[in-house]
Amino acid sequence: MSKKPWNNKIKIIQKLESNSTLLSNNSMGIYFEPKAKNSLAIHFKPLNEEFKNEVFQAKEGVLVNFERDLIDEDDIEYALDVMSLFNKYPQFILTNENEVKQIQNVLSLLKKEFFSDSVSYIMLKTLLKVLLLHLIRYQNNGFLEQDLNQKRVFQFLELMEINFLTETNTDFYANKIGISMKRLNQILKEKLNLTAKQIIGQRQITEAKRRLVRSEITTKELAFVLGFDSISSFSRFFKKNVGVSPSAFRMQDKL
Repeated sequence: MSKKPWNNKIKIIQKLESNSTLLSNNSMGIYFEPKAKNSLAIHFKPLNEEFKNEVFQAKEGVLVNFERDLIDEDDIEYALDVMSLFNKYPQFILTNENEVKQIQNVLSLLKKEFFSDSVSYIMLKTLLKVLLLHLIRYQNNGFLEQDLNQKRVFQFLELMEINFLTETNTDFYANKIGISMKRLNQILKEKLNLTAKQIIGQRQITEAKRRLVRSEITTKELAFVLGFDSISSFSRFFKKNVGVSPSAFRMQDKL
């Protein structure tokens, strides 16, 4: 199977540099940096954030960059575990020899598949999931850097993932977290450079794309599912963010 249909969803960069082009600002990234004494530093780029400058100073390493819809295609528990991994652990170091070897083995298989002439999207997605599940399992062995605001970001993302189809108002999430709407937006702007409304909108777009591709849902039904008052308001919202109408997006995917 050709790699071309999937190269806008996942990419691997062997040497990350400050001018390296990622899939999008809304993509997620993991940079694996070999360290002395057979340890492995793992750096995370959550949604809408950038890697710390120290990452670009690494002499060698591998970046795995992917769009969030690769995890949204699976069950919600898995998606939330991945979001937790990225937002609670911006960096940790594996020192256990067996854990390092396990990650390196899976990463090697992922690279081999990605650069293969007969690459399979299903295989890529499966290997990525295996890699993420191992990292989730090992996360408690690493070094945790987390402040109160990072916890609040994760609280918001977790609540949004569960409620975004029925709750799109920022005050709902602020009340659940126990802070003001203004404070929530301040934290999100500081950590993700986006407001709550913008993040919810991104999630709606991801869900709209997924349903347009994976089901026969009509634009009218999709607008209702996502909480829009009318087809026209949803179509304007979708075209503003994607560049084409929902029906045109569906046709493009079938070409």
